[in-house]
Amino acid sequence: MNATKKSLFSILVLATVCGSPVYGERIKDIASIAGIRTNQLVGYGLVVGLDKSGDKTKFTGQALRSMLGRFGLTLPPGVDPKSKNIAAVSIQADLPPFAKPGQTIDITVSSIGDAKSLRGGTLLMSPLKGADGQVYAIAQGNLVVSGLSASGQDGSSITVNNPSVGRIPNGATVERTVSTPFSEGSVLVFNLHTPDFTTANRMAESINNVLGASTAKALDATSVQVTGPVDSGQKVTFASMVENIAVALDDAPARIIVNSRTGTVVINSKVRVQPAAVSHGSLTVTIGENPQVSQPAPLSNGQTVVTPKSNVQVEQEKNHMFVFNPGVSLDQIVQAVNNVGASPSDLVAILEALKSAGALRAELIII
Repeated sequence: MNATKKSLFSILVLATVCGSPVYGERIKDIASIAGIRTNQLVGYGLVVGLDKSGDKTKFTGQALRSMLGRFGLTLPPGVDPKSKNIAAVSIQADLPPFAKPGQTIDITVSSIGDAKSLRGGTLLMSPLKGADGQVYAIAQGNLVVSGLSASGQDGSSITVNNPSVGRIPNGATVERTVSTPFSEGSVLVFNLHTPDFTTANRMAESINNVLGASTAKALDATSVQVTGPVDSGQKVTFASMVENIAVALDDAPARIIVNSRTGTVVINSKVRVQPAAVSHGSLTVTIGENPQVSQPAPLSNGQTVVTPKSNVQVEQEKNHMFVFNPGVSLDQIVQAVNNVGASPSDLVAILEALKSAGALRAELIII
């Protein structure tokens, strides 16, 4: 056993004996290795075999003419190959990292014309290209469409889900490998999904506690640099060890999220309120019209008239003022607001007023 393998074996034994904390989150759940990412692929193709639910657009006919030309079939000039059994579609796929030629990936097929439904169609062989214009996969197969559309002769129709979008499981075969920086050098950089200086520092400390001092250092609030072996095989084992180390996350900053469209309000546990007094109530004015018909006496030569009669009511909620003491917790905030019967929209108004008064120690985010 050479020195390098002995060193790696010692690290494995140390990680097994020392272990990582039983609490916290694994690094693989809160961070990802820089350069290890998916790549988007897109393509254009034709779906055939439709039951008269295809396109009526001219570019679909042009695509059909071009495809037939590649197979040696030349249509007469001026002939527009219109067919209701074909549809022009766009194809999207995500190429996972380390995907190798010969492996298959799922694809999504969407109509880009006026096709009514792709149900029962078959995608013809189509190349999928990346952002650099290179072909990375070839797509082909039978579509799985969950949507359904039906119409009657009187113009009535019914549509369930979306029949113009379908998927093909394992519908594309990878033809080209995307290079990654994983096997280059001896340094791995882990990027946190949520940037935080405290979490990045704790992550570096956890790695150093398990794998030895100076193994990791935090570069900023997002990135933690870890020094590992140069050999690619040993680096896989090393990365597996690092991503399973547990890290005690820091609490999120005090935030209040308000969805103005749905009235949803989310308050995290770090929100605090400084001393403040709040009084919340509303004044409601209701005006009702109840016209009265006035009938004249018999033989009086009078006229029947309609006299207006209005009923005006004024209601004001008798909500009492409540006081926030220093360092009020989340439970106390919710309890105080519920005691006055505030609705979600009322709660937003109270929070905005507390923020304007400088009594709310939290970031108020309106989405």
